[in-house]
Amino acid sequence: MKKWLPLLAAVSLSWAYVADAHGPTREKHSESIEISAAPDAVWALVGDYAHPEKWMPVVESATVQGGNEKGAIRELKLKNGSGTLKEELKNIDAEKKLIQYKIVDPTDAAVFPVNNYSAKITVEASAAGSKVEWDAAFYRWFLNNNPPDGQNEAAAKAAVEKVVSESLANLKAVAEKK
Repeated sequence: MKKWLPLLAAVSLSWAYVADAHGPTREKHSESIEISAAPDAVWALVGDYAHPEKWMPVVESATVQGGNEKGAIRELKLKNGSGTLKEELKNIDAEKKLIQYKIVDPTDAAVFPVNNYSAKITVEASAAGSKVEWDAAFYRWFLNNNPPDGQNEAAAKAAVEKVVSESLANLKAVAEKK
C-alpha cells in the first residue's frame, strides 16, 4: 500500500492543477423593461430581424440574407465606423413574440469583446402595456487563461450590459412615440 501512496499523491496534485486551469465561465445577463405600448406594436420592432437599426442605437444598418426565417444571416454595420457583427437567426415565433439569435463569426475584441454570444428576446403583455425581456449568454473574448484588459469578463459584461440597456431604453422611446 505504501508504494502506491506517491502515485496517488501525484495524481491528486495533477488533478488540482487541471481543475484550476479551466478557462472562462459562461456569463449571463438578463434585463427587462416595461413599455407603454401594445405587445403587437413592440413586437413589430423587435421581430423585424432585418431592421434592428429602428430600435438598437448601436446599429447603423443591417444586410440580411434569408429574410425573417430561421437560419437567416444578418450583418450589422455599427455606428461610428466601429465595425460589423454577423448574426444568425436561431428561432423566431411571432405568436409567442420570441426571437433568438447568435453571433456566428468571431468578433473583433475592440468592437464587441465577447465570444459565443447568444440572445433571446421576448415581448409579453403587462399592466403597462408590454414587458420586454432580453436574456444574453456569452464568454469573454479571450478564451485562454489570464486575459488581457479589454478581453476579460469585466469587459465582456460591460459591453453586453451597455448594448442591452441602451437598446431596451431606445425601444421604449421608439415604441411609445408610435
